[in-house]
Amino acid sequence: MKRTAGSSDAAALSGAEPSAHGGIQSLDSALALLQILAAMSRPASVSELARAGAMTTSKAHRYLASFINAGLVMQRHRSGRYELGKGALDLGLAAMARDNLINRAADRLEDIVDATGAAALVAIWGPHGPTVVRWERTASFVVTPLALGTVMPVLNSATGRVFLAFGPQRMVWSLAEAQLARARELKLSWPDLEPTVESARALVERVRTSGYSSVDGRFIPGLKAISAPILNWQGEAEAVLTITTGDEGLLEQNGPALDLLIATCRELSALAPQ
Repeated sequence: MKRTAGSSDAAALSGAEPSAHGGIQSLDSALALLQILAAMSRPASVSELARAGAMTTSKAHRYLASFINAGLVMQRHRSGRYELGKGALDLGLAAMARDNLINRAADRLEDIVDATGAAALVAIWGPHGPTVVRWERTASFVVTPLALGTVMPVLNSATGRVFLAFGPQRMVWSLAEAQLARARELKLSWPDLEPTVESARALVERVRTSGYSSVDGRFIPGLKAISAPILNWQGEAEAVLTITTGDEGLLEQNGPALDLLIATCRELSALAPQ
């Protein structure tokens, strides 16, 4: 009987060793190394990655070279450390683009921009915190570092503060405590927040009571922002919708922009995963 070549045969023909679950062992190891790099909050050296991946430095270096060739990883010229490249960002955004809730929220951005004259964005909780996955700009030119893939701080951005109040608490507070420690180290504080857990928890209560968060330029000088959560059935934020502009009127209590934001998030929350 003629036997059809399976994954083990293909691996043998290519010189790769098959893994126990039918994949290619070397590819499994390489992808595990990529996941380790993705989980790190800063660029890492090849020796750090090799230790975390329980492999030799030479093997880790070969894997990283292949990832660089594919655009998934980039190497900093001065330090020699490695971080995710544009190809990895493109893959992540492509996966996020297939999420129905994000698509529904993104479909509302243009209406918000037209109604308010402000820019609007959608953020989700990513590996390193609140991450911008959709962004609708205004026709007027505004200089801003915000872009797809931007990771927002949880302490002093409107988007981050909503995640701090409504996001998955174990993950959110792990990041918040690290940022609080960094703020204490740098002697940072804000008009409504001291770099302590007690002050951050008081902020959370204020945001949960009001149902939204606003900041007046302390994240990006000159830009104001208001954010509200898109909640799932557990009351956790699946995503956060943010409106941002340089116009002071955006921050008006019960203003048209805030009313539109909250109404839109409530409507989208009803469509969130059950």
